[in-house]
Amino acid sequence: MALSLSTPAASAGRGTEPAPRGSTATLRRRRNRERLRTLGFLSPWLVGFTVFFGYPLVATVYFSFMHYNQIKAPTFVGLRNWRYVLEQMPLFGPALWNTLWLVVVMVTLRVAFGLGVGLLITKIKTGTGLFRTAFYLPYLAPPVAATVAFVFLLNPSTGPVNEVLSWIGVDGPGWFNDPAWSKPSLVLLSLWGIGDLMVIFMASLLDVPKEQYEAAELDGAGAWTKFRWVTWPAITPIVLFAVVTGVVQTMQYYTQALVAGKLASGVSIGPGTVIQPGYPDHSTLTVPQLVYSMGFQNFNTGAACVLSLVLFAIAMAVTLLLMRKSVGLVPAED
Repeated sequence: MALSLSTPAASAGRGTEPAPRGSTATLRRRRNRERLRTLGFLSPWLVGFTVFFGYPLVATVYFSFMHYNQIKAPTFVGLRNWRYVLEQMPLFGPALWNTLWLVVVMVTLRVAFGLGVGLLITKIKTGTGLFRTAFYLPYLAPPVAATVAFVFLLNPSTGPVNEVLSWIGVDGPGWFNDPAWSKPSLVLLSLWGIGDLMVIFMASLLDVPKEQYEAAELDGAGAWTKFRWVTWPAITPIVLFAVVTGVVQTMQYYTQALVAGKLASGVSIGPGTVIQPGYPDHSTLTVPQLVYSMGFQNFNTGAACVLSLVLFAIAMAVTLLLMRKSVGLVPAED
């Protein structure tokens, strides 16, 4: 019987066959097809992101370093627009303060009021549909129509609200005509249209497992204890969503403040009429209104782009801060 004298290395060499030449090319083609397929599925988002966010952002940064009046070709001016906005523009400070005030007060009250209404409706035994409809319908009103109605209701001279207050011996404030009450009036307008947050919070509250409430009741927990240790941990992600989206929307607050200021000023608006926003005494002036005024009334596109970038940077910073601070508050999924 013949003995095999092959060494282990030789045996290993014979057992390992070289890969076919076409396998590498086939694998490469397969990966390329997968990349193209993935890009095909992502193409709607990529096109939308590029057209509606990427290009406008790049163009805004570009024009912030240019002098451009939308008629002549833009000319490079360096940091002149930035210095003008941050150091010399008199209305930038009041507009920024009003915007941040609305972000803090309006977003906080909207979230608290929406959560409170959602809790109230989920606890009602009868007439839930009626109350839900009553609170949601104001949200469907167009912003301009809702603002016009509020300016009429809160008119200090002829409005029914001050008239009712006078019946009980209360001297009503000036509302939209008083710099001290103009922003609180806008907050009341936003609380009137709380239907969107109410629906979101109702859905999250109804999704809390009832078994956890029953277990808490067996342990003798009261209403506040159940809310603190059962309800709140379950709805924290929804609260975070409401706060972040509310901050972003309020940083872009424009229509209601502009319409309220123009109507309260009593100036008739006709063709070619140019009215400076912010009545009364720039108390309702927001950064988006200042962007529009600088860009389309004063034709200072460079300054308007700087204002837009500052607003974008503040919104991003606040959103990232909220997301970072809430990492420990949002319960992790199993």
